[in-house]
Amino acid sequence: MPLNPTPAAPRSFWIVAVLSLLWNLFGCYDYLMSKLSPASYFAANGMNAESAAYMASLPAWLTAFWALGVWGSLAGSLLLLVRSRHAAPAFALSLLGLAVSQLTQEFWLHPPQAGPIGLVLMVWSALVFFLIYARSMAARRVLR
Repeated sequence: MPLNPTPAAPRSFWIVAVLSLLWNLFGCYDYLMSKLSPASYFAANGMNAESAAYMASLPAWLTAFWALGVWGSLAGSLLLLVRSRHAAPAFALSLLGLAVSQLTQEFWLHPPQAGPIGLVLMVWSALVFFLIYARSMAARRVLR
């Protein structure tokens, strides 16, 4: 018998972990469609040609931070599902990617079409929640 057994995960843990995965899969879908089929994806989402051109011309370093935000969140969700203590650092890296990509666009590049503030707030709120939740589960030793 191990000296420090891992406590059973509460049912709410599994609900949050699955919701985290579903939420972050949408971010992955958005990123992939923006890169693989930008013209049709942007048109289907009502983005004008000027905004689509702006998105296509993002600098590589900014795209890298966007990717860090998206794929870091997916990694955090998957690590949460396997009850790994590394979920919180993955969500923290994702938050770094989100902060750099969004704040750079808002305060430095000045996009021609700002994102809806409600969606932006939801993305930030969800990611901060998942980070805090993963840290609290690690502190309670639910994550190994």
